[in-house]
Amino acid sequence: MPGRITEPILHVDMDAFFVEVERRRDPSLVGKPVVVGGLGRRGVVATASYEAREFGVGSATPMAVARRLAPHAVYVAPDHRLYSAVSRDVFAVFGEFTHLVEGLSVDEAFLDVSGLRHHYDTAVEVAEAIRLRLSEHLGLPASVGGATTKFIAKVASDMAKPDGVLVVPAGTELEFLRPLPVRRLWGVGDATKKALDAIGVSTIGELADLPDQALERRIGPGIGGHLRALAAGIDDRLVVAGGGGAKSISVEETYSVDLVDDDAIERALLDLSDRLARRLHRADAAGRTVTLKIRFDDFTTLTRSHTEPAPVHLSHQIHGAATMLRARTEPGRPVRLLGLGVTGLVDAAMPLQMDLTAVTRDAAAEAVNQVRDRFGDDAVRPARLVERPAPGGENPPLE
Repeated sequence: MPGRITEPILHVDMDAFFVEVERRRDPSLVGKPVVVGGLGRRGVVATASYEAREFGVGSATPMAVARRLAPHAVYVAPDHRLYSAVSRDVFAVFGEFTHLVEGLSVDEAFLDVSGLRHHYDTAVEVAEAIRLRLSEHLGLPASVGGATTKFIAKVASDMAKPDGVLVVPAGTELEFLRPLPVRRLWGVGDATKKALDAIGVSTIGELADLPDQALERRIGPGIGGHLRALAAGIDDRLVVAGGGGAKSISVEETYSVDLVDDDAIERALLDLSDRLARRLHRADAAGRTVTLKIRFDDFTTLTRSHTEPAPVHLSHQIHGAATMLRARTEPGRPVRLLGLGVTGLVDAAMPLQMDLTAVTRDAAAEAVNQVRDRFGDDAVRPARLVERPAPGGENPPLE
């Protein structure tokens, strides 16, 4: 009889995913510092290659700062349509090994590989087989962590980067965790880290050794109990199969000049709604919860969410929710950044709209999608986003 895989949970994380996809498209980028992100004055880094990270450039670094830190790097605007397509290929590879795949984003997932005990002797063998398949079939590197729990598998994959495997043997979890910095625990943000620093706690082992009352008095019983369980290696969550790819789809724009009047902000929301609807269409997805992110000129950031009674995926549906959510923020303040996202994703092929009054409008939106699929996104645009005729009756060229 075959044995069993004693570390059945793997966390697979693609290495510098956007960069590696760009390198696959343009091999001249291999070995060079590469930064993918918004190229405007207020853009931010989405992904940096490991060569660029050596200069201090990382995800969410302002692009202006990145250019100062790594002036000789290659800077590339993101191609989310391509990344989504490659993500589907990545998850298809995961599905070749197990149907128990829980996607966390476009480039990472948990896999339960306990059912592979008839084919592999150890979790290390499974992890290496997955990495080899991703490399040979897609030309992409990945790092894999393995453990008895999700939390430890995720920590292990982070420590295996880049392009490596680290499996924490069953029974050695505490030995593995105790020397690690306390920041490795899920839930330790800046405020919690500062509170723990104040009582001399810098490692997971030191936190685990604290008396319950001392920890809870410093950071509260809720987060205290959560961190203590993780520090003890306790994480009972199972891998929940949820298909491949992201749990949400979103778009975001940082504006080179702050938006100050209502008309400019409404036009920006309409543009984002249109772009988000196109991304949902390409992913054959819809979702019930629409989230608005708004950052003002003083960098104050607010998020507001609304859950619809039925999944939405069309521009006018998203824009209606976005307009309502904006009214729940602080109208009248200059806006630096806007973002829209949809979560609670389902297959758009499911019956989505039971409101018969919306049938005509939805049919028109689907017709627009068909035109754009054939002739490009700029073939049809919302009328409000088309520039007004210039004086003299001539239209300026559309960007």
